[in-house]
Amino acid sequence: MLDTKVAELLNVQVNREFYSAYLYLDFSNYYTEQGLDGFANWYRIQAQEERDHAMLFMQYMQNNGCKVTLEAIDKPDKEFASAADPLHAGYEHEQYVTSLIHNIYDAAGQAKDFRTMQFLDWFVKEQGEEETNAEGLIKKYDLFGTDPRALYMLDNELAARVYSAPSLVL
Repeated sequence: MLDTKVAELLNVQVNREFYSAYLYLDFSNYYTEQGLDGFANWYRIQAQEERDHAMLFMQYMQNNGCKVTLEAIDKPDKEFASAADPLHAGYEHEQYVTSLIHNIYDAAGQAKDFRTMQFLDWFVKEQGEEETNAEGLIKKYDLFGTDPRALYMLDNELAARVYSAPSLVL
C-alpha cells in the first residue's frame, strides 16, 4: 500500500495528465482552424501521450491497491492572438507538469517509497524531453514563423510526427 500523501498526489496527477491531453487537443483545434495541420498533428500526438501518461499513473496506483478517483476535466481557457501563443502556453504547461512530478517524487522520498520513486524516474526523464521539445518548437517558430515558405516547411515537418506509445514497464 502506498503512503496516503503519495497516493493522493498520484491521483491528482492522473487528472492533471488528462487535463494536459484536453489542453493539447484544444491547441490542435486552434491550429486546424489556422490551416496549420502539421502543428495540429504535433499537438494531437501530444494529447495521446498525455492520455497514456494518465493511464500509466492509474495502472501504477491500481497495481498498488489504491483507488483512482477521476475528477471533472476543466475546459481549457487560453485565448490565442497568434500561432506562437499555443507554443508558449505549451512550454509553460510542461514546466508546470515537471513541478508536479517533482513534488510527487519529493513526497515519495520523504515517505521512503523507493518503488514510487523508481516509477517516477521515467517521468522525470520524460518531462526533461517534453520541455526540450516544447522549447525547441518555440525556437523553430521564432526562426521561421514569419516567412510563409519556411513556416510551410516547418508545418510539413510537424505533420510527419507519428505516435509512439511509452515503453514504461510497471
